Amino acid sequence: MAVRPNELFAVATLSIALVSYLLFSHQLSSLLPWRKPHKISNKKRKGRRGLVDAIGNTPLLRINSLSEATGCEILAKAEFLNPGGSIKDRVAVKIIEEALEHGDLVEGGLVTEGSAGSTAISLATVAPAYRCKCHVVIPDDAAIEKAQIIEALGANVERVRPVSITHRDHFVNVARRRALEANELAKKHEIKDAGISQGNSKGGFFADQFENFANFRAHYEGTGPEIWEQTEGNLDAFVSAAGTGGTVAGISRYLKEKNPNVKCFLIDPPGSGLFNRVIRGVMYTREEAEGRRLKNPFDTITEGIGINRLTNNFMMAELDGAYRGTDKEAVEMSRFLLRNDGLFVGSSSAMNCVGAVRVAQTLGAGHTIVTVLCDSGFRHLSKFYNPQYLADLGLTPTATRLEFLNPPRVSQSR
Repeated sequence: MAVRPNELFAVATLSIALVSYLLFSHQLSSLLPWRKPHKISNKKRKGRRGLVDAIGNTPLLRINSLSEATGCEILAKAEFLNPGGSIKDRVAVKIIEEALEHGDLVEGGLVTEGSAGSTAISLATVAPAYRCKCHVVIPDDAAIEKAQIIEALGANVERVRPVSITHRDHFVNVARRRALEANELAKKHEIKDAGISQGNSKGGFFADQFENFANFRAHYEGTGPEIWEQTEGNLDAFVSAAGTGGTVAGISRYLKEKNPNVKCFLIDPPGSGLFNRVIRGVMYTREEAEGRRLKNPFDTITEGIGINRLTNNFMMAELDGAYRGTDKEAVEMSRFLLRNDGLFVGSSSAMNCVGAVRVAQTLGAGHTIVTVLCDSGFRHLSKFYNPQYLADLGLTPTATRLEFLNPPRVSQSR
């Protein structure tokens, strides 16, 4: 049967329409990403990475008690929810991945670090995920449960007495030597030091959290963007203490690049020189000037924060000012948060919350302030949460509200 011209025309028109629709849909999908057909994401194509996938993207919590007391929205990144229990999980992953990528560390190699606890725990947690081993050097005045956790995680722990960073036996310097010894062992296949076990023959890598810019990048590329996204860019200030300086530097620099009007502050514990560095441009404390320093490097019960030297990471920070905090304020704040919010936080987290209230007092009601809950109180039981230890230092908590906070002592940076 012959095909009529009008039928042929209809078929041709339909075919043209169908082709046009398909071409338009393809173009539209490139113009409107949310219209793209479903396909497996790059992350899924690469495969899941196990434990490492659980690190980061922590919740941004509203601290109700502090928000209601100050009239500000005080928010905190719940970094204690990372699998290793602290914000240092981010740093551990970044350091190891960059070292593997650059060939400074190989699978089966030894990662060494000098740490007061949290970074050591994170490295011991993360290293096995990359089939690496871990050797940690820790000051013997750190809470004993930290060393116990590290050992339970399968890492080798070496405890040393607290000394100045200029001393060859400072825990950081010892950790650096252990990496060198592991490298020598890998070359010669023989034991050179009792501190390194015979099985470590694939070389060592010193994590160097204080000076390694991977620390900064972990927060500039991770924590900072998360805060920006979770607040939808609606924040007025960020505040944090500093130890290595990676957290405050990475987050402050990222936030400042997104919005220069975001104010970034340091909260500094007793004995640390960073407050003076930010405010006066010099690295000293009143105790040092008057010759009244105690035998320990830092005259504070807080752990993991405060330092009397400048690190590469801290030098990357963009700060508008600084506050001083006290041990008493940190202790009282930790108990206040536990009673009123159910938050069981460590010493540095408590100090950060002291800083958040200080910023709120300075800026006034109606502002949004972000800080970090670095870790929980579970690794601070023998000291920061030990009633007898605190009583011996005259730090027994007694406050019922926020009356323990002195008027804000903030100074703008030069």
